[in-house]
Amino acid sequence: MTENIAKKRYGKSIAILMAMILLFLTVAPPSLAQHRSYKRRPSKTKHIAVGTAVGAVGGALLGGTKGALIGAGAGAGTGYLVYKHKKRRAYR
Repeated sequence: MTENIAKKRYGKSIAILMAMILLFLTVAPPSLAQHRSYKRRPSKTKHIAVGTAVGAVGGALLGGTKGALIGAGAGAGTGYLVYKHKKRRAYR
């Protein structure tokens, strides 16, 4: 019977300790937040390369070699359009 009481006490202590740790981890001072004082321009090469890769993989899965070529072209065009959209939004 005394074991059961001891388990309840330790269980409550552990629960309180975990709650305190969670409280301290969720309340952080604003100085720890990431702050970027400059705006980065979107990278045209990165957007087109990612679009090409995604399009090629999707096309290859759907239509083999010919589908991969068509998908790569479509992905490159889509990547360029995404780049233009982000560029326009970055300069507003």
